Amino acid sequence: MKLYTYFRSSAAFRVRIALNLKGVSYEPVSKAFAKKEHRAPDYLAVNPQGLIPALDDDGAVLSQSVAIMEYLDEKYPKPAFLPADPASRARVRSMALAIACDIHPLNNLRVLNYLRKELAQNDDGVNKWYRHWVTEGFRGLEVQAQEFSASKRYCFGDAVSLADICLVPQMYNARRFETDLTAFPTLVAISTHLESIEAFDKAKPEAQPDAA
Repeated sequence: MKLYTYFRSSAAFRVRIALNLKGVSYEPVSKAFAKKEHRAPDYLAVNPQGLIPALDDDGAVLSQSVAIMEYLDEKYPKPAFLPADPASRARVRSMALAIACDIHPLNNLRVLNYLRKELAQNDDGVNKWYRHWVTEGFRGLEVQAQEFSASKRYCFGDAVSLADICLVPQMYNARRFETDLTAFPTLVAISTHLESIEAFDKAKPEAQPDAA
């Protein structure tokens, strides 16, 4: 497999975790945001959305991190990213999508750049925006984690799920932007545990070849 990635991309971070958990080897192909390599014609020919990540599995190119992770879960069933029963599966998806669809899109780099360039926001304004939307999203997620986490080690039940894979990159960036996390002790405890797992640790931005 070939993964089009960038070390700072939260969405690519998710897919790297998923690949590591499944034990699937892959070739990373970096597309630097600063150089707009993800918008270059050669990459748009691969992924017309012009977004990172994309996964090329023997010529089948897939985009959007959640879709890629569910593809990997179907192709490599163990360890499963979703519980067996329908209600539990829906709850895990709900927690994952609270991050992937509600928090992350508002804080994506292209949104932050638009705030800076088109709306003339300085770094303080951009960082305040970032922290606000993380806090808003984490508020409901904290309540769900308190209800559904069995041991404060995973977002749902007692095993890694899609929600956990989405949480760690978002928590990483929340810390990077100096978000106050004191109101979210359950999420912090879960993320701290997950970050100690090798598959998560190997996927972190500073461990990537293009981070140098």
